[in-house]
Amino acid sequence: MIDISFTAAARPEDGNGLSAVLLCHGAEFAQGAVFRQHDEALGGALSRAVSLRDFSGKAGQTLSLTAPSAAVAQFHLLGCAPADDEPQSAGTAARSAGGEAVKLLKASGVEAQDAALLLEAGQAPLAAEIALGAQLGSYRFDRYRTVSSRTPALQALHVVLPDAGQLAEARAGWKELEGLGRSVFLTRDLVNEPANVLFPEEFAQRIKELESLGLEVEVLDRARMEELGFGALLGVAQGSEKPPFTVIMRHRGVAGTDSAPLAFIGKGVTFDSGGISIKPAAGMDEMKMDMGGAAAVVGVMSALARRKAPVNAVGVVGLVENMVSGAAQRPGDIVKSHSGQTIEVLNTDAEGRLVLADLLSYTRQTFEPALMVNLATLTGAIVVALGSDHAGLFSNDDQLASALAQAGEESGETLWRMPMGASYNRRIDSDIADMKNIGGRPGSSILAAEFLKRFVGDTPWAHLDIAGTAWAEQASAITPKGASGFGVRLLDRFVRLHQERTSRH
Repeated sequence: MIDISFTAAARPEDGNGLSAVLLCHGAEFAQGAVFRQHDEALGGALSRAVSLRDFSGKAGQTLSLTAPSAAVAQFHLLGCAPADDEPQSAGTAARSAGGEAVKLLKASGVEAQDAALLLEAGQAPLAAEIALGAQLGSYRFDRYRTVSSRTPALQALHVVLPDAGQLAEARAGWKELEGLGRSVFLTRDLVNEPANVLFPEEFAQRIKELESLGLEVEVLDRARMEELGFGALLGVAQGSEKPPFTVIMRHRGVAGTDSAPLAFIGKGVTFDSGGISIKPAAGMDEMKMDMGGAAAVVGVMSALARRKAPVNAVGVVGLVENMVSGAAQRPGDIVKSHSGQTIEVLNTDAEGRLVLADLLSYTRQTFEPALMVNLATLTGAIVVALGSDHAGLFSNDDQLASALAQAGEESGETLWRMPMGASYNRRIDSDIADMKNIGGRPGSSILAAEFLKRFVGDTPWAHLDIAGTAWAEQASAITPKGASGFGVRLLDRFVRLHQERTSRH
């Protein structure tokens, strides 16, 4: 992970062939004191290049100088003024700027292990968010490469503030956000791992390691789940040689109280072949990421523990492998869930909702939470509906849905609320059981949500379908191609909003 520090020095004292990026906002950037200082130090090279290249500081614009002086290996100007037709929160714009800066440094090809990110005075209040974007943008998953990547690895980034008086605020903000970045990396690492490495037992073991952060971790094995009546989850797992587990994480951030916790529940299908309703071969390799919901829950619990969030929270993840074998669940089977309700399994590839059904019922009964939010790469239909720009939001509670949507806007992990209703719910009624696990293709993401709703009772609940957002087909400023870590920043921000509202009352 890149080492990020904050300094008021123009450059690190031990810099030798420094790489630098100056963030520029709008046409007035050339009047900034930091721009003028470095332009003078470089003999006017910056202002001459700006004039020749018609650089105006708009988002997406870059201007690069190679070896403009003996002490500077490369100097880049990065435009950061958001476009009028793409309004962003200040935090989102700041994170994008930080990520673009790292992307620019990596693309330059210059072997630089450390670099400076230069901020003007107006950018300093967002220094920690800029640093978070840089951290997130520096991520890469290369533990299985036996030949080093040609892209040089940036080891250290010095965020340079124009006023030493702003350092304390920036460092305090970074102290909390650095843990959030590490938690996003944890989620990305889990999702990127191949299924032959991260099977349910290994996943459970990695969660156990988070006890070092102060989380309480309990692991339920197959025998215990059978005792509890997890018939839906165990039905999904029965075709695999890899045993299933449910893992419970508890964060007790409010001392001396057992107040109702916030509950986060995640689907953790470490590989999804589709079972007997087998998936097409093309693209099946991506089904290693069908545990993205569980990975996000692990990430947010890590984030809460790292910053010692003053809330009580519980994370519950169901870890299974959905495989084809002589023992696999058959289409037409009927299973009994933890809630006592029976389910006719018409399609074994609609397995995530079966896992979540038992988890939701168990969490509601065992922990009596103030609210429940589940995350799952649940349906391909949500990708058709929303693409990769938003995750689908389904909820039985308007206040909860509104708070999650606000957290999405502020974190940059956006949600779009989808409809629900009795007319959809009736379509999953079964002729021979309490319900069936599919109800036809039209509105199938909604039907999946209606299925889950049958297991939450009157607890405020939201379902986030992250099938389109958990995996990035194309890299962005702060998200590499592959696992995005979607949901960690969203839910961390949601908890902060919940804390603020609770403290006001």
